Amino acid sequence: MEPLSEKQIRSSFVNCTKGEAARLRLPLDFAELPWEDLDFLGWVDPGAPLRAHLVLSRAQGPLGISLRVPSVSRTSAVKSSLCQICLTGHASSGVTLLAAPLAGARGREGNTVGVYVCADLACPLYVRGKRQPKLRPGLYEESLTLDERLARMSGNLDAFAGKVTAT
Repeated sequence: MEPLSEKQIRSSFVNCTKGEAARLRLPLDFAELPWEDLDFLGWVDPGAPLRAHLVLSRAQGPLGISLRVPSVSRTSAVKSSLCQICLTGHASSGVTLLAAPLAGARGREGNTVGVYVCADLACPLYVRGKRQPKLRPGLYEESLTLDERLARMSGNLDAFAGKVTAT
C-alpha cells in the first residue's frame, strides 16, 4: 500500500459523516506504519475504543470504512476463531465481530453488515508472518503461497467493502 496522508484518510470514508471522519483519531504509530507490508490500513480508534476504521487502496483512491466494535465479547465459550478476511486462526479473543454501517441512505436508516476479523486489524502482518496469532503453532498450516494468501485476503476484503458500499 502506498503511504497515505491524514487528509487522504479522512476524506476517504464512505459510511460516516464528514464530522465523524474529522474527529477520528489516527493510529498512535501512524508516523511509523510499515506501509510496504500493508494491503490496507486498519486500526481501533485510540480516542474511541468502540470504533475501528479500515482504509483500502483502490484505483480511484482510498476507500475508508468506519466500524463499530462490540462493547462485550460473546466468544468466551469458543476456544478458537477464524478471521473472515485473512483466515488466520486465533484464540477466541483474537477475533471480533465488527459492524459497518452501510454507505448512503441505508446506513442512515441503521442498516449494517458485520465481519469477524482479527481484533487488532493486522491481517496483512499475519498473512506475511510478521505477526503471530496467540494460538498453538502448527494448528493451522496452509499450502498456499504468500501471493495466493494475499490475493485471497484482498478478495475477502473486496467482498466486504462491496457489501458496505452496495457495489
